[in-house]
Amino acid sequence: MSETLQMEATATDFDFLLGSWNVANRMLRRRLAGSDDWEEFAATAVVRPILDGLGNEDVFRTEHDGGFVGMSFRFFDPEKRRWSIYWADSRRPGELDPPVVGCFEGDLGVFHGEDVHRGRPVLVRFTWSRGTTKCPRWEQAFSDDGGRTWET
Repeated sequence: MSETLQMEATATDFDFLLGSWNVANRMLRRRLAGSDDWEEFAATAVVRPILDGLGNEDVFRTEHDGGFVGMSFRFFDPEKRRWSIYWADSRRPGELDPPVVGCFEGDLGVFHGEDVHRGRPVLVRFTWSRGTTKCPRWEQAFSDDGGRTWET
């Protein structure tokens, strides 16, 4: 990440997301399997600031796949001028996913991290669009080849 990108990051980067949302989701039924079989489902999210504005949390609720509640936690580091994003949900009580870290450049935020999918190490990329689309948009992508290719 360049020094220029880090200098643009602020604690208000995710303010566009604050409030209550109806969420349209689209995801692959099988990840990193060459699948093009997508499923769609509805959810709601409520996003609020935490830590005196140095972070935010959202509560994500859906009836999809038996129903679950998830939470995202986003924390801004004013010294490093970057965000760390974490995820947890009721399908895996007591577990917190490893963070993705990054920042916004203009209206596009890109965040990277490492995780494990079905026992294999993977790279994870979150991409947030805020203003370049009709509504805020989030995409998650995985790479199991060190970042040469990505599956959204």
